[in-house]
Amino acid sequence: MTDEPAAEGALDPEALVSALARFDGTEPERRTVARQAVDLADSGRYRRDSGRHLSVDLIVAELADAPDGSPADRWNWWIGVLSLAYGGYEAFSVGRYPGSEA
Repeated sequence: MTDEPAAEGALDPEALVSALARFDGTEPERRTVARQAVDLADSGRYRRDSGRHLSVDLIVAELADAPDGSPADRWNWWIGVLSLAYGGYEAFSVGRYPGSEA
């Protein structure tokens, strides 16, 4: 986890989809996680709570800390951590995505 704030700017969903490939998963799963990440960034909630700008590098570092799993598993783990720390992040979790069995 990095403590340095990233440069200001919008979160690039295509860059995140590409970066999430290191965690395997399917393309639709990675795109769904990226959409949720953009929604989280756009909400400003993470910035308000943590004081840090949400970036591709920060997300990848946080998801790398997850015990294991696909991009959605790792994302949901991190969202759970944020929910415990700050409350109210459940809306950003990934429930289903194209091709999932949920």
